[in-house]
Amino acid sequence: MKLIVFSKMLQELGIAELIDFAQELGIEGYDMAVRPGYPVNPDNVAEALPEAVSRFRASGLDIPMVTAHGNLLQPDAEGAGLLAAMDAADVRRLKLGYFKFVPGQMDYWDEVDKARKALEGWSDLAEQYGVRVCYHTHSQRCLGLNAGTLAHMIRGFDPQRIGAFLDAGHLRAEGEEFDVAVSIVREHLSMVAVKDFLLERVERENHGAVRRRVVEAGQGMCDWTAIFAELKRIGFDGPISIHCEFEVDESQRMDAIRREVAFFKQLKEKTGA
Repeated sequence: MKLIVFSKMLQELGIAELIDFAQELGIEGYDMAVRPGYPVNPDNVAEALPEAVSRFRASGLDIPMVTAHGNLLQPDAEGAGLLAAMDAADVRRLKLGYFKFVPGQMDYWDEVDKARKALEGWSDLAEQYGVRVCYHTHSQRCLGLNAGTLAHMIRGFDPQRIGAFLDAGHLRAEGEEFDVAVSIVREHLSMVAVKDFLLERVERENHGAVRRRVVEAGQGMCDWTAIFAELKRIGFDGPISIHCEFEVDESQRMDAIRREVAFFKQLKEKTGA
């Protein structure tokens, strides 16, 4: 497996700076955010993505996956253009955006059917461009918020075209154990995201409520030793995207990212994953 960092939290860095930072961290590359305002974005992706990937690989790094903006859901011209750029750059995994679900306003199974129809189109594009299109388990009001509901969306599709992107933190926030999630979508499992969560009681209009807070790994609810042991058990060889989305003062963010990466590097070495 490759330990990579999600570039979402490094928007201000150019390609040369990303290369330098990756080499400092000792990671193997990036989960490249292709979003508006980033060095590689939807407006320049056709030229910028192959050029950037070439520079990374010349420096001994890799871009094994791309994360699109959160609204990229339909297999339209934008989606086809992104997959064409990925094919040209030899980047073979894409993370889609999120299909939202609002209880009480939407019929769950109707929304699943709509998502599966979109994924049929993505599957055709995936075959055309040789890119596996993956869906991420994001908690709270999203379709596919855990592996159990993700299976409603992707089961029956060719796993070489439509993949599962399990997020250990979001799964824990939804109360789904990582090894259970793996069992459900093992055939489709392509990528894993790592972040840690705490659930905190807060006061809201005189009633207790729970908020999720992303914290540095080891400070939250995830059993990272068990998670990496499961990845080792199944022989997982895909990318591990370190998300670094914790709440931290801006002046401390880069040091927090360094600690996060060091945590997972040490864990990988310790568990032999």
